Amino acid sequence: MKRRTHLRARVIGALVVLATGGWLAMVVAVVVVGARDEAAPATAIVVLGAAQYEGHPSPVLRARLDHGLELYQRSLAPVIIVTGGMGAGDTTSEAQVSRRYLLEHGVPDSGVVMETHGLTTSQSIHAVAAIVAALPGRRVILVSDPFHMLRLSILARALGLTPLTSPTRTSPISNRASARWKYVFTESLKAPAAYVIERVSN
Repeated sequence: MKRRTHLRARVIGALVVLATGGWLAMVVAVVVVGARDEAAPATAIVVLGAAQYEGHPSPVLRARLDHGLELYQRSLAPVIIVTGGMGAGDTTSEAQVSRRYLLEHGVPDSGVVMETHGLTTSQSIHAVAAIVAALPGRRVILVSDPFHMLRLSILARALGLTPLTSPTRTSPISNRASARWKYVFTESLKAPAAYVIERVSN
């Protein structure tokens, strides 16, 4: 009996070590991918939505839009796809607010495409994949906060897109260490979950 108990304890200990090692590897992956900027000529620039306040982009959303605008002005893609549906109590969607902001900053109407139904990252990327399917190419530049890049690229690749990550460096989240690490740790769990879900569903 003692022998069996000792063996069980060793197995449990080994599993804990493996799980902890796997989680730490994911934390490193989130940080490493978030530090890369792979921006290059593509079919579209995809700016992931974030909160909007009474028709105005939040500081986080504005940082993403400004970065997407910079990439567009560098002629890296002919169109910007903005994402984000309408939250409870809102009168407009994140995508509509993003579109208005880009038009006000010189992007022509033909240069902005909206995805207005996604309320989660997964929903938005699925909708983006459907939009890109009608365009001449599958290569997309993904714009969001650094912590978001790994999960976005996993989802995009699972849906047949060729993702190029290009995180904004001006988001208030990135400038606050406590907030940044909170999101990194959260994404270290969400990213592998997204991979498993997409593999099972496909």
